[in-house]
Formats: sequence, structure tokens, C-alpha cells
Amino acid sequence: MLPVPAWILLVVAVVALLKSSVFILKEYERGVVFMLGRLNGVRGPGLILVIPFVEKLVRVDQRTVTMDIPTQDVITKDNVSIKVNAVLYFRVVEPAKAIVQVENFLYATSQLAQTTLRSVCGEAELDDLLSQREQINIRIQEIIDSRTEPWGVKVTTVEVKHIDLPQEMQRAMAKQAEAERERRAKIIQAEGEFQAADKLTAAAGIMEGHPGTMQLRYLETLRHIATEHNSTILFPLPIDLMQTFIKK
Repeated sequence: MLPVPAWILLVVAVVALLKSSVFILKEYERGVVFMLGRLNGVRGPGLILVIPFVEKLVRVDQRTVTMDIPTQDVITKDNVSIKVNAVLYFRVVEPAKAIVQVENFLYATSQLAQTTLRSVCGEAELDDLLSQREQINIRIQEIIDSRTEPWGVKVTTVEVKHIDLPQEMQRAMAKQAEAERERRAKIIQAEGEFQAADKLTAAAGIMEGHPGTMQLRYLETLRHIATEHNSTILFPLPIDLMQTFIKK
């Protein structure tokens, strides 16, 4: 019978052997297997057995990764200094390439996203960044995706989260927006006055052909004045209104 220390060493050896030879990969995981340093395929999910000390397994998560692109200092095409940050969504579609073709695909994708964000935003004018953000997102996504394809990484979405403008630029844009609102208000008011004048001209033409309508309008106005103001009102009586009675 072996002594107790020997049993302990045996148990530790068996556990270490099992740990290095038996792997359980989840549904979203894949195992890239190397045999004596050479790529020996991709396995998983489920129970995976490898030869200890001969084969090595590297786990790769194939779920979508949400990566925050840090704030970048950008000078736009029209020489405006801004700060831009974004969020990147990507996933590994070819685990073997993600391990073999690049040392650290997460770090490499992050650095590529930062440089691409600065480059694309620097090629656009400020108005385009603010008004055409969807097109900017698509362009950044296409550039990053084309460069990460050899790594087995698929970039699905890029979203610019925030564009931080200098205080001077914010005040200038606020003044510009206020001036634009005043211009639209004046245009609407002028159009309303033009339409009112057009209608009044048409009404005057109708009243000119029918003198009685002028008298009725006069009496209607007096009725409104008497209803709204509880006071004594002196008003001239039109001669035209009395002509009918004089003739009779």
C-alpha cells in the first residue's frame, strides 16, 4: 500500500492530466487545436479530448463583442476641432484565423477602430458629421470590416455616440439656428399677410359690385363692438344707409 503523500501526488497528477486533456466548450465557444505547434483544426462545442503535452487548445468566444471606442481628437475638413467617440459591434466568424493571423484580435480591432474613426471624421465637414451620421457610420463599418476580414473578424455595426463641439462653435450654431427660426417666422408671417391682402382685395371687389354688402358689414361691426364693450359709442351714420328711406 502506497503511503499517503504518494496518493496525494497521484491524485494531483491525474487531475492535472484531465485538466489538460478534457475540455467542455459551450455552444458559443470553439477550440482551436495545435499539435506540436501546428494548426490541427477547430473543434467544439461539447466535450473535447486532446492529447496531453502534444496538443494545445485555445478557446475562442464567437458571441458579438461590444467595444467602446475611446474619445478621439479630430480636426474636420473645415478645420474645426472636435471630440468623437463611438461603439463597435463585431464577432469572430473564423476562429482559426483569429488566433493564427493576429496576435490579439481584440486589441488589434480596437486600435484599427480608433484610427479609422479619426480618419473618416477628419475627411468630412462638421455639417456632414452632424447631419449625415448614418452615412458616416456605414463608411467606418465598411472600412474596419474590410481590414479585419483576414483575421476572421466580422464587424456588424459602428455607431458614433457623441460629437463634442467647442463652446465657441456651440454658441455660433445656436445663433445660426435662432436666426434660421426667425427667418422662417418672418417668411410665414409675410405669406400670411399676402394671402390676407389677396382675400381682402377679392372681398372689396365683391362689395364694390354690391353696395348693400358694405352696409351689412358696417352693421355687423357695430354689433361686435356693442357686445364686447359695455360703454356708450358714438359713430357716424352713413348716408348710403339712409338713401333707401329717403327715396321712399
